[in-house]
Amino acid sequence: MNSPFPAMAEDAPVRLDQEGVWDRAMQALRGIDAPLDVLMARCGRPTWAESGSAFQTLARAITGQQISVRAADSLWKRFCDLGTFEPAAVQELSPERLRQCGYSLRKVDYLKDLARHFSTGLVTEATLRAASDAQVQALLTRVHGIGRWSAEMFLIFYLRRPDVFPVADLGLQRALRLHFPELREAPVSDLVLHAERWRPWRSVVTWVLWRSLDPVEVVY
Repeated sequence: MNSPFPAMAEDAPVRLDQEGVWDRAMQALRGIDAPLDVLMARCGRPTWAESGSAFQTLARAITGQQISVRAADSLWKRFCDLGTFEPAAVQELSPERLRQCGYSLRKVDYLKDLARHFSTGLVTEATLRAASDAQVQALLTRVHGIGRWSAEMFLIFYLRRPDVFPVADLGLQRALRLHFPELREAPVSDLVLHAERWRPWRSVVTWVLWRSLDPVEVVY
């Protein structure tokens, strides 16, 4: 099945894990905001742990929705014990097999729809890697169970795109209001406006702000 987007002849999107890109971002951000300079001086850089294919990454994200980290790890292990990560094979699994792993009926629907999108070519690894940030969000949010926040996490942690600003993330909002006095009572729309000064490196700022609250890196 053809991709919903035309093939792109442009260069591949910049990735934050490419050599020199993180350093270039940090250099570009220095001097814009004094609180940000302090935070950048304290933190290191991401380790960019690999988490498998795009399909596996999204399946694990669905698995972890609205449950504790420990419960998500246990549920994911039982899913892995099924011995298949191919979308077509997951699509062929009976709902009962997934329920036996501990998935709710809703998450079974989400996993099945994710598998359908990948196995039929509605979403492919190649398309996701070549698409713009907006196109990636448009593709992924068509899948049941994947909303804007999940798509933004995928853009940052899997595709490592440099300019994602997940303003709906409560941790990000908390960090912004903690470190920027002028934003403490600001509505979300003002947070977005303030972040415009950090383009095209808003993912980097987001990561630094997250680390200011919790030194343990997020694994998506």
